[in-house]
Amino acid sequence: MSKSWILQTKETRRTFETATWIPLRSSLSEEQGKVTDMSHSSEFFGCGSVAFPPEHLSLAEKLSWSDIGLSSTEPYAYKDGYYASIFEYQYNDKQPIGLRLVLDMPVPIIGGKKWVINPDLIAALRLIKEGNNWVRPEENFDIVIREKLDDNGEHTEIEIKKEYLQDYLAARNLSLKITYYRQRVENIPSLSNSSYAGLESHSEDRDGGRYELRINDIESIFGGGFAFFRTWRTDIDEDEDAPKMGPETNDNTDFERSSGYRGGFEGIRVEGEFWRDEWISHNNISKRIRGDFDDSLPQFIVDTDGSRLASSELNSEDVGRWLWFRSSIINEVIALRGFSFQWYTAETGGITSTSGYSIHFGLNLSDLITVYAYDIAKLPAWEQHIWAAKNVIPDGKISAELFEAQVKAKPASTQAVEVIFFEVMEMLDKYFQDTYKTSLFSTEIDRNEYSKQILRFESKDEPSILRLAKDLIRAFSDRINVSGLREISTHSNKNKLGSNKLLESILAEKIGSEKAREIFGPIAGTYDMRLGDSHPTSSSIQDAFKLAEIDENQSYLRQGKKLISNFAQAIWYIGKNLSETKDK
Repeated sequence: MSKSWILQTKETRRTFETATWIPLRSSLSEEQGKVTDMSHSSEFFGCGSVAFPPEHLSLAEKLSWSDIGLSSTEPYAYKDGYYASIFEYQYNDKQPIGLRLVLDMPVPIIGGKKWVINPDLIAALRLIKEGNNWVRPEENFDIVIREKLDDNGEHTEIEIKKEYLQDYLAARNLSLKITYYRQRVENIPSLSNSSYAGLESHSEDRDGGRYELRINDIESIFGGGFAFFRTWRTDIDEDEDAPKMGPETNDNTDFERSSGYRGGFEGIRVEGEFWRDEWISHNNISKRIRGDFDDSLPQFIVDTDGSRLASSELNSEDVGRWLWFRSSIINEVIALRGFSFQWYTAETGGITSTSGYSIHFGLNLSDLITVYAYDIAKLPAWEQHIWAAKNVIPDGKISAELFEAQVKAKPASTQAVEVIFFEVMEMLDKYFQDTYKTSLFSTEIDRNEYSKQILRFESKDEPSILRLAKDLIRAFSDRINVSGLREISTHSNKNKLGSNKLLESILAEKIGSEKAREIFGPIAGTYDMRLGDSHPTSSSIQDAFKLAEIDENQSYLRQGKKLISNFAQAIWYIGKNLSETKDK
């Protein structure tokens, strides 16, 4: 080890006042070698905390490591009926002055202790536990509290993210005092031949705390004399059935005594200790719990000249403005955990976030997303910042279908091609089950999951529209029940045909090969595009686009929409022609 390690030079300069994570309780230790051996080294960090209201801060100033530290917490019922809750920190008996945010509770019978976070802290911040972390679903499942355990499952540390702690402290008008102690020890053969040469035992005030360095012979610490005493009774007959002892006297007792010296320990023990107290205060703002105004809210572009308005000015249903965003905002927000998405019409939909708010959006002629400004302004700050990053100057007017719904109160009766795609698959599958008593598909599909992949917004460039083609094939062709279709098909080479060709052969039996091939054109083209995703330099990609009936002069978003539409239309025509021939 080095001098800076034992002197804790770096550690004493760091304070938790500027840290992201604040320990509420810590007991971290590392140890190598037996404590009396010259190979021994160890490090310990302990931290305790109590939150105090303003009226008790003067008393709290007197408290330090020896008062708070890692003391255990238990409720206590006094004989006079007074009850001390486990949450209370008492200065004297029946004098509660503080609140514990972490409880150290002994476990009866089985032994050990269990650290428990104050339930009020969990409830106030609306946290849920995932593994060893407590997360806040309303803020993208951000980790708020971390619990650390050792190999035996015992707690070693509980720490909280500072911004959430301060929100809670502000809501309850509390200040948190943390007091901590760090010890480092190393045993060495001699001082002069070590990296600690020249050091002497001393004590000093440093960096707002107190540091002590102790250098001693190991013999002086662990060596020394000892005495052993044993006393026993002599007036009991062990053969009696029910022996009874009387009062103890010199006549019915005997004893023996021995003494000795335990020593022979060689080497020097170098020990550095540091104590410090810190206050974690709040800035009197509680955005999450008390709902205080958030001055970190973004501004949004609201007009064609690029002028902006603060979110707070848009947070009213009477503002009457819309905002424009790049279409990639849809991909970004629905990728967040806990967010859900649905289409309302062909060009409008809704996004519901973990905060519970729903955003009604529309897609305009310039491939921009338009949203009523108030719907954005009422979102939590972190969500607003995500939307603000995609905010652009108005272009292409408000989405026509969004305008119809929000201004004229006449929602369009159209359907999104993404919705139609899944519905026609279900219809075709039902036809096969009713007609052939077998399912068209060999596996079920997670529609919620696939709905986030089969989306026009996924098409941003050529590689991404090829990936969209792959997802369409995965959702349809790759799930086809090949073994079931081979039993239905009468094609002479059916055992060698793949999923699409098998289905095409069944359709061809009803309407002829040429017409079946024409209907399957978009599906075949999409399949070839899917192959292009694996081989992007393939010269056949352009032919695949033509076969899938995609106009490459359109924007990639419109190409993506057309790809889904043509694929869904092909599925619908398959079902339509099969059912019509059946009816005839």
